[in-house]
Amino acid sequence: MAESFLMEVCVDSVESAINAERGGASRLELCSSLLEGGITPSIGLLQVVKQNVRIPVFVMIRPRGGDFLYSDREVEVMRRDIELVKSHGADGLVLGALTEDGRVDTGLCMELLAAVRPLPVTFHRAFDMVHDPVVALETLISLGFERVLTSGCDSSALEGVSLIKRLVEQAKDRIVIMPGGGITERNLQRILEGSGAQEFHCSARSSQDSAMKFRNSCVNMGASLAAPEYGLKVADVSKVRNLNAIAKNTL
Repeated sequence: MAESFLMEVCVDSVESAINAERGGASRLELCSSLLEGGITPSIGLLQVVKQNVRIPVFVMIRPRGGDFLYSDREVEVMRRDIELVKSHGADGLVLGALTEDGRVDTGLCMELLAAVRPLPVTFHRAFDMVHDPVVALETLISLGFERVLTSGCDSSALEGVSLIKRLVEQAKDRIVIMPGGGITERNLQRILEGSGAQEFHCSARSSQDSAMKFRNSCVNMGASLAAPEYGLKVADVSKVRNLNAIAKNTL
């Protein structure tokens, strides 16, 4: 009997991908640099993940962190990345683009969707930066996106649950509304019950200490807000399992 829900886990490493599948994830969103909200992963990462998991792998197409207003050169990078991830086994893609006034960039999205087909496409959390989510949702439906990932245009899916509920009602099965952003074992039940959503997106990560014995604490490889060099965030099998159980009991 099929589950009445679908859990997507966002991962940025092979270990996280394996743990997510082991814990009961139905689909993966594969990206790099979760600290920036996710950008396009390497082809090497995609290949090795595909070798190690059987569930569908949806790949993020985002050339950089920051906003979702892209230059012509960045668009060219996105086109090339779409070609590459399709040829290396992506089961679906995750992308989005906005105009400078906070609307869905219909022209660019049409072009990227045409390049992605026949694979399914999710519009990512660029949606949470739109000027008018009601109008934006109708645009995504008309363009043919299969789903939209959203925190309800708020800091987390729990904070935005009332808007997510309105979007689910507006969608009327024309597009999947997938809550994501800050979903944990503590709030998943409230988000699912409050929104009426049937899919949800989480990272389910725990901190893992580096295996390095020699450590140079004077050096930081990134900016001041970067993740620590000697700490890793990895999808936790038990957290994925618990989220899976909560969803099963709720829906």
